[in-house]
Amino acid sequence: MREIGSFIQNQILGMKWLSDLFKTILEGLGVDTSAKIGGSLHFFLYDVVKISILLCVLIFMISWIQSYFPPEKSKQT
Repeated sequence: MREIGSFIQNQILGMKWLSDLFKTILEGLGVDTSAKIGGSLHFFLYDVVKISILLCVLIFMISWIQSYFPPEKSKQT
């Protein structure tokens, strides 16, 4: 059970898979991710995509929840 919790924490919530993907891509392009400029590029790309994914999921969930409340009900207040 501990392995499942660790997997969910690291791979799904922490998006380690995305970090590893960008690291592999950048190293494939010849960028040294352990150097300052390569690490900065890795961090920027990883964070932009991670934040975009999280915002899309959040907006989807809020819209889905709002679809259960009729507009007339919210206009009454």
